[in-house]
Amino acid sequence: MAQTERNESAAKRPAWGLYFSLPVLSWALYDFANTIFSSNIITIFFPFYLQEAIGGNEQLNQIASTFISYANAAASFFLVLFSPLFGVLIDRTGKKKRYIIPFTLICVLCTVLMGLAASSDLQKTVFGLPASLVFVVLLFVVAKFFYHSSLIFYDTMLADLGSKEEVPLLSGFGVAVGYIGTLAGLAVYPFIGDGDFHRAFIPTAVLFLIFSLPLMLTGRETKLSPPVEKKSFISGYREIISTFKEMRQHRVIFLFMIVYFFLNDAIATAVAMMAVYAKAIVGFSSGQFILLYLVSTIASIIGSFLFGYITKALGAKRAVNIVGIILLVALFIATFAVNEAMFWVAGSLFGVSLGAVWVTSRTFIIEATPKEKRGQFFGLFAFSGKVSAIVGPFIYGTITLVLAGYGNVASRTALGSLMILVLIGLLVHRRIRL
Repeated sequence: MAQTERNESAAKRPAWGLYFSLPVLSWALYDFANTIFSSNIITIFFPFYLQEAIGGNEQLNQIASTFISYANAAASFFLVLFSPLFGVLIDRTGKKKRYIIPFTLICVLCTVLMGLAASSDLQKTVFGLPASLVFVVLLFVVAKFFYHSSLIFYDTMLADLGSKEEVPLLSGFGVAVGYIGTLAGLAVYPFIGDGDFHRAFIPTAVLFLIFSLPLMLTGRETKLSPPVEKKSFISGYREIISTFKEMRQHRVIFLFMIVYFFLNDAIATAVAMMAVYAKAIVGFSSGQFILLYLVSTIASIIGSFLFGYITKALGAKRAVNIVGIILLVALFIATFAVNEAMFWVAGSLFGVSLGAVWVTSRTFIIEATPKEKRGQFFGLFAFSGKVSAIVGPFIYGTITLVLAGYGNVASRTALGSLMILVLIGLLVHRRIRL
């Protein structure tokens, strides 16, 4: 009864009173913080660093693309193994911050070490590659693993912040604040310029840590009542297998997991390869790409905030369909872009879809899953997303490797393959009946 009254009272809160309450604001600021890492490391400066260290001509640029793809796929492989267990851990303990804090600190530490390794003057080689380059790539894999692992616990917190009616708005607000973090992260670029991109690693780690502190230092987690029997971490796989055996009872959510697999496959791969594609294929300079990324980020902020209201008005299912169509159009234009103007349009549309997909999918998961299994399903969706994040970069990297001798055609073919994934996702989405 008390919970019902609290939710009814929360539903009457004015929007700005909701957004700027301490629990919501500290939660949203963590999105702000981790997006700094995501944009600076995963999307921009790590790819720039690899292209700077490996590239030099069309063929070497494709090899750099392969390195980026495989590094992202390696991080996703470990996420596939552990993300379902993290979801079970949430349902068993009810704890989120307990795991967000150490995972964030490990990610920050690895990012600092990336900067130190890249700046070092190691003369040794590993498999014929400079040791410093190998260390940076390995540290990137670990940092990305813990970054994404923390998001499983973070996303699950959304359902605790407001009523069912408020969840789409909160999701949109969190993503919008997150993409504002992208703008803050790009503040390091003027101090770097068009070379020595590894100099962005340590400042990014510091910013990630600073803006994570509000979530780490505020609020207390409640204990589950009654407490759940303690079990081994690995035993969580038995609970996951049991859930899969109940697939017919959760048909909607399992179908949506397939949809999410294909949409996220396209998005994660495009995010990881955007920087190299824009520079090597379309001809953007580093400065031009940063400006494009700024515009795309602003589109993400606007799109995510608006899709909070669109999702509330139309429902999460229809909103996801709209996002998929926008993503398909963006990829089509980018694949066949023959001038910078076309890529500006593609980047803006991709920005809208990138922000909106997190808003709509998180809301759909909360709406369609039973509360007692919500953590497990968030873990399974992370599992689905990370399997796709292996498949997409692996396909992209393999295409660029096999077709490296054809120059730019390799990357255009690889990017075009992502449209097939989006189409499959949209077709499966049509089978969902709520």
